[in-house]
Amino acid sequence: MLLVRPITAAFLASLAGLVLAVPGAQIAVGDARAADSWSWDNCGEDADPVHINSITVSPDPPKIGAELTVTIDAQVEQTIEEGATADVLVKVGRIKLLQQTFDICEEARKANASVSCPVEPGAYTIVQSVELPKEVPKLKYVINVQGFTSTDEPMVCVDLTVQFRPFFQIWD
Repeated sequence: MLLVRPITAAFLASLAGLVLAVPGAQIAVGDARAADSWSWDNCGEDADPVHINSITVSPDPPKIGAELTVTIDAQVEQTIEEGATADVLVKVGRIKLLQQTFDICEEARKANASVSCPVEPGAYTIVQSVELPKEVPKLKYVINVQGFTSTDEPMVCVDLTVQFRPFFQIWD
């Protein structure tokens, strides 16, 4: 829902990569080339105020130099108010490319998102498109997004992995 903007901002600001659901198709065993892929995992708790039901991307898997459309279906259980934040960490291996806190409501305003604060309880589908720069290095990006309410209580948590592999790489 509102986390789309901070996630895409982090992905683009650092490499950077974005987002989730089912790993992309893999090339047959024995082929020295590995396909690009991505995945997501809910690292939050059942009691969190925001539940992400699904994240899809198009194209699947994401392609460097192409427009990426991200669709997030989420359920909001309690009102999200001004002051809610998202801590975003983007890593390649052990190297931190980006570690930043985003104001969720402000990012939604900047993106002209269809949802704005306060966000009332209910089901939301948010679609956002971004251009992935051609300069994005072909690496494996690990992204952790932890959202917090205006009172700093856990709100949502998502771990994302985006793998852009060079055609000659045969290891993870």
